[in-house]
Amino acid sequence: MKELLRKLTTIAAPSGREEPVRTFIAAEIQDYCDELKVDTLGNLIAIKRGGGTKIQFAAHMDEIGIIVTTIDEKGFLRFGNIGGISPHRLIAQRVRFKDGTIGVIGSEKVDDLKDLTLEKLYIDIGAASEAEAKTKVGVGEIAAFDRDFADLGQRVVAKALDNRAGCAVLIEALKRVEKPQNDLYCTFTVQEEVGLRGARTSAFGIEPDLGIALDVTGTGDTPEAPKLAMKLGGGAAIKIKDSYLITHPLVKDLLTELAEQHGIPYQYEVLPFGGTDAGAIHLTKAGIPSGVISIPCRYLHSPSEMLDLNDLEAAVRLVVATMEHPITL
Repeated sequence: MKELLRKLTTIAAPSGREEPVRTFIAAEIQDYCDELKVDTLGNLIAIKRGGGTKIQFAAHMDEIGIIVTTIDEKGFLRFGNIGGISPHRLIAQRVRFKDGTIGVIGSEKVDDLKDLTLEKLYIDIGAASEAEAKTKVGVGEIAAFDRDFADLGQRVVAKALDNRAGCAVLIEALKRVEKPQNDLYCTFTVQEEVGLRGARTSAFGIEPDLGIALDVTGTGDTPEAPKLAMKLGGGAAIKIKDSYLITHPLVKDLLTELAEQHGIPYQYEVLPFGGTDAGAIHLTKAGIPSGVISIPCRYLHSPSEMLDLNDLEAAVRLVVATMEHPITL
């Protein structure tokens, strides 16, 4: 799992540019499903048939990034955000464009950090002029953070753990499941960070009976952190609520019962902000009972996110237990 995470997070694939990570995932799972397809928007859907209830598992492939909006006469790039980005976390960070061009994010003079906005930031790619910069990067090009994977033992740090962690869980679950009792539609979705777009279109096409998203969630276990119950090492998080979803009682009870039956460490997640693919899935067509299995993660939407591998393993076990449990709605 650690090596799988390393490979997944090394790939740069911001929203709308998911092709490289989709190619990698497809190669990983092609021998573990009955059918593999890419839909119109770019979602990767792996189908494993077991009969009975149709379950859609959704893990988004995309990561946050930046997009070049203009290039000034001195060769500095101005940029906008792809997904939720805090300007306070960007100064002196590196980004990488598709062709390998590296840039460093700098800031104009700001007297008070509370006045720091994306408009005050720029990317320095080492160009001495606008003309030179345009030989490397053009307006509209997208970049991702450029940071190495760090192995801390039972915990790891990397960019894009949101949500390559969820992708890793779904990949591993597909490899482990032996006797699926339901029709499984394992969906690796696009453009979650910019509005749950891939989940919305894929759910419309699949028409599942039940939806379960796999994603990361925030924690309350660091000094003076927000008052959240989730913590690293506490097990898989079963979502109760976020800004986009109140988990259907059927799904919450199902996941809780399976965790207890199989001795899987779990914790409940109540998140006063954010959302996941389940927020789009549960509103599809006439409505779909939906929930989320989350992996607690520190420093979300930064180049250095952190998670505990024990929580990742618990999430895999809970997904496999769900896949192998006959579900009647």
